[in-house]
Amino acid sequence: MAKNDKQLHIAMFPWLAFGHILPYFESAKIIAEKGHIVTFISTPRNINRLPKFPPRLNPFLNLVGLPLLPKHKANLPENAESTMDIPSNKIPYLQMAYEGLQESLFELLKATSPNWIFYEFTAHFVPSIANTLQIPCAYFHICPAWNVCFFDTPKSQLKNPAVARTKPEDFFKPPKWVPFPSKIGLKYYEVMKMFQGSSSTENKETEPPATFNFDKAISGCDLFAFRSCPELESEWLNLLSELHNKPVLPVGLMPPSLQVRMVDDEDNNPVWLKIKSWLDKQGQGSVVYVAFGSEVKLTQEDLTELALGLELSGLPFLWALRKVQDSSADLPNEFEDRTKDRGLVCREWVPQLKILEHESVGAFFTHCGGGSVLEGLNFGHVLVTLPFIFDQSLYARVLEEKKLGIEIPRNDQDGSFTRSSVAKSLRLAMVDKEGSIYRENAKEMGLVVSDRDRHDRYIENFIEYLQNYNKAQYSSPEFTS
Repeated sequence: MAKNDKQLHIAMFPWLAFGHILPYFESAKIIAEKGHIVTFISTPRNINRLPKFPPRLNPFLNLVGLPLLPKHKANLPENAESTMDIPSNKIPYLQMAYEGLQESLFELLKATSPNWIFYEFTAHFVPSIANTLQIPCAYFHICPAWNVCFFDTPKSQLKNPAVARTKPEDFFKPPKWVPFPSKIGLKYYEVMKMFQGSSSTENKETEPPATFNFDKAISGCDLFAFRSCPELESEWLNLLSELHNKPVLPVGLMPPSLQVRMVDDEDNNPVWLKIKSWLDKQGQGSVVYVAFGSEVKLTQEDLTELALGLELSGLPFLWALRKVQDSSADLPNEFEDRTKDRGLVCREWVPQLKILEHESVGAFFTHCGGGSVLEGLNFGHVLVTLPFIFDQSLYARVLEEKKLGIEIPRNDQDGSFTRSSVAKSLRLAMVDKEGSIYRENAKEMGLVVSDRDRHDRYIENFIEYLQNYNKAQYSSPEFTS
């Protein structure tokens, strides 16, 4: 229990994507481990797909599955309850089904009366429900604060024509309300994808547009909470508080050492035993671990260039290659035969943390999802990045700026990349002399990310703030790195 022994009851309502559900679930387990009640809300199928947790948390962790209503599921495939179950053009329908949970969410919160509800940008309707029930609500973001600072125009700036972003080039650099130097920004092909998505030109005859109301979601919260820490982004945390005049709290990075896991199950998993046997035969720090999450949809061209780039690099590699929804892309013919002496391709679930902590792994080739980034840095690995969506892109730019990550060069017009750029980037991260600064910085950052006591204090301070929160006495800490 935290310093103040008042037991909290927190409701959590993440977006229906496992890149969001799992970080929320990790925070739920950590808070429950400290003796507070957490009601974790999703849909029945998503609840059933959550990792097992220790029985000691049963009195504190309530899993609630709210069924999607049939009238909102008509345009979704059968049993589709998360983004991993559908092609990207069906996400607007999943969003509509998610918004259809408002009434059942209201009734659940009314019946259980939590002290707080945590939500994110997709659930812009939560502040209204919370206000009606007089429940404080926290905008709990799984990405760092720079993400909100970059994408969301503060209300105080909306009528200022000098800061308006109407052209693609406005997004190539930080917005004008950022007062400190930064290289954060999007590439041309990323901005074009964003503009095309917002104008709904693709499938506009048959598909509804996405209508996530970011401004409503952000402006309606009582406080911001981020899976972040001042050591990573003190300037962005302070800026966000200034721009929105709301408390901003980092919950820490929730490193693996803080996470509540079924370690015995992982240790004895047959998949892990096979992988461990292979890793044990490799040299220390010699292996590139490759994983792009469970939802990145690689084209055949992407997959071919990645595979041939790995082959061209000459480095040992372990590739977690899971087939995603509606993807027919596959590895080039005979690739696995040609690389069998130094490569292992796993087409099933793999225990990522177990792999990353193995002494044979030296770098992590990743899509730059927030959880993966922190897991890689936790073990002091250089990150080689290939982002596919906007928050991943910003993460990749910040990592490059801090010389913790090396982004694969891409064609600025269409985002394509080549096998030679993959091979060159991997060798820079792993063996080239010029990459030594990245390797040194990654080890130093690993000491920060893996510091259990440091991040436990952030969790404790966050919980104490929730316990003592008084809306009429708003205050936000000031952060230094």
